[in-house]
Amino acid sequence: MSGSWNDFNDAKQVTNLIPKGTIAKVLLSIRPGGHDDPAQGWTGGYATLGTTGSVYLNGEFTVLEGPFARRKIFTLIGLYSPKGPDWGNMGRSLIRGILNSARGISDKDTSAQAQAARRINGFADLDGIEFLAKIDIGKDANGEDKNEIRIAVTPDHKDYASLMGVVAGSAAPSTAAPQTPTPTTTHTSTPGAGVRPSWAQ
Repeated sequence: MSGSWNDFNDAKQVTNLIPKGTIAKVLLSIRPGGHDDPAQGWTGGYATLGTTGSVYLNGEFTVLEGPFARRKIFTLIGLYSPKGPDWGNMGRSLIRGILNSARGISDKDTSAQAQAARRINGFADLDGIEFLAKIDIGKDANGEDKNEIRIAVTPDHKDYASLMGVVAGSAAPSTAAPQTPTPTTTHTSTPGAGVRPSWAQ
């Protein structure tokens, strides 16, 4: 034993953070803020108006699989800042990535089908969406480290298909199908089913 029973100075600090760069399948829940601005397309009470005049989506991301399953990560998705366009552009970029990841679209795909899949009818389309995220570490309001999500992992990433559980390979359907019939039926059918309905909506 290292220390005295009543002296905890040498006790190790436990960090509860998911390591930076971890890729995980997550589910986005938007915590409603009640702020609507129909002129901007912000309806349904999803957006939040901050004290500084900024507007954002209050995102709660739940890790669905792997060693960090059920862990929650809280990240604000910027919609507008009175300081300038940067925060809103970062939010738009993240949402584009989320749609690409959830709907299985390469970021380089500019086809009409891909462009349609990057459109939403409203924030309700994002509430409950599942996608692959790259987990980062940022700072909270007190300057303490906290997990954040700034980047979605798209089909361009080499591990996308295995982590997302995509059934039909976008790369080589003829060679991939005969070699791996067993794993496809066990684990992949459920996530595949969860990904595709969002295509239609």
